[in-house]
Amino acid sequence: MSSPIRVLILEDRVDDAVLLVRELSRHDFEPEWSRVESRADYLECLDWRPDVILADYTLPRFDALEALRLLKERGLDIPFLVVTGTIGEERAVECMREGASDYLLKDRLTRLGPAVTRAIAEKELRDQKHAAEAALQKLKERLEVENQYLQAEIDDTHHTDEMVGTSAALERLREQVRQVAGTDATVLILGETGTGKELVARAVHRSSARRDRPLVKVNCASLPASLVESELFGHEKGAFTGATAQRRGRFEVANGGTLFLDEVGELPLEVQAKLLRVLQDGELERVGSSATTRVDTRIIAATNRDLLQGVGEGHFRRDLYYRLHVFPIEAPPLRARREDIPLLVSFFAARFARKLGKPVPAFPAEAMEILMTYSWPGNVRELENVIERAVILTTGSALAFDPAWLVPEAQDSALLNAEGVGAVVEEGTLADVERRHILQVLEKTRWRIAGRGGAAEQLGLKPSTLRSRMEKLGVRRGLAREVEPP
Repeated sequence: MSSPIRVLILEDRVDDAVLLVRELSRHDFEPEWSRVESRADYLECLDWRPDVILADYTLPRFDALEALRLLKERGLDIPFLVVTGTIGEERAVECMREGASDYLLKDRLTRLGPAVTRAIAEKELRDQKHAAEAALQKLKERLEVENQYLQAEIDDTHHTDEMVGTSAALERLREQVRQVAGTDATVLILGETGTGKELVARAVHRSSARRDRPLVKVNCASLPASLVESELFGHEKGAFTGATAQRRGRFEVANGGTLFLDEVGELPLEVQAKLLRVLQDGELERVGSSATTRVDTRIIAATNRDLLQGVGEGHFRRDLYYRLHVFPIEAPPLRARREDIPLLVSFFAARFARKLGKPVPAFPAEAMEILMTYSWPGNVRELENVIERAVILTTGSALAFDPAWLVPEAQDSALLNAEGVGAVVEEGTLADVERRHILQVLEKTRWRIAGRGGAAEQLGLKPSTLRSRMEKLGVRRGLAREVEPP
């Protein structure tokens, strides 16, 4: 049952006030009479929060026009009706211009009940209109922000849903994506730099029930520590220097969708505590606000760091680690899925050829053999960059390729060390580098090629492939001493 309409009566004459109260009561309104004599009296009456104000035009030291103007100053939208004992067209026009809902004569009080009802109805319509406009504006702002992220998805060079390859390692990854996509479980994607962790996150999102909502990406390592909290959780106007307007954070933008936190191990400890709360309770506060905002956002995090080591060193919260580690997915390095390299080469070559308006070039078998034996410390991203460079430089039907591209100018000391052996890359041809690396691994394994812990396993090759490479490169026992640099 709805509450009765409260009507504040501003009248200095007792007889007139009694008549007004009686008439309003007949219509089941709840009248409250006040003999207002000053501005202070009126402001005190407003604390009662009436639904309607009914005021005599002329009051001692205070009149209806001043009462109307005070409502405007206070930003209050309360229906205001003026009653008077004499007709005054100019008065009526002035009152209506200041915002009065109606102008009534005291000798026609039968009109009072319908006039109050009409004023209340008009107020409800205004409220509905304002609520609709506010909701529309909020939706417009949300769509504008979401459109930025969706457009970024479209423009992304990895926009394909396909994780290219048929290797057993990639099939295991696809199966994990299928298993977790249909849930709202938090996913932690682990793996080296360049293994395609963002692609895995996108595959999980696009296979989930949240696919029609945005996937919002945040690179935690690229944000200054002072702005991480504001970027994730939003801020209020004036919360800090430069906060000139209220801003929704990435969690609110991703509400109903997915938030991908790349390099999550880089988050400051104080922000980790707030992230933990969102994961536990689905609640957050914008910077500079005490109001709680609820969000329904799925979290997918990624890191190439050892988070447990970070826990031990005090850089990462243990409770947050376990909250993120609900469903870990390991993105395999390229050396663990070498059989996918030809498919990846074809995929990248076709993509960049289309982008540059060139015919898709063929890849020479000799070059492919080099790519198959290289350790790819930069993983798929490094392969992609190499193929893009090759397509740019291609002028004929065969893809241009130079093995020297695989050896950075910095001469990374672990470039061709597939299993972290610690080989030092020295000057020479790619074949010389590969020969020295194979020899080093063979010496370490005492020339055991096959089996668990053998050289083939450490190099990420099949034993037959390693033997073939050894024969081609002339690798044999005793060679290590012959080729050892002085």
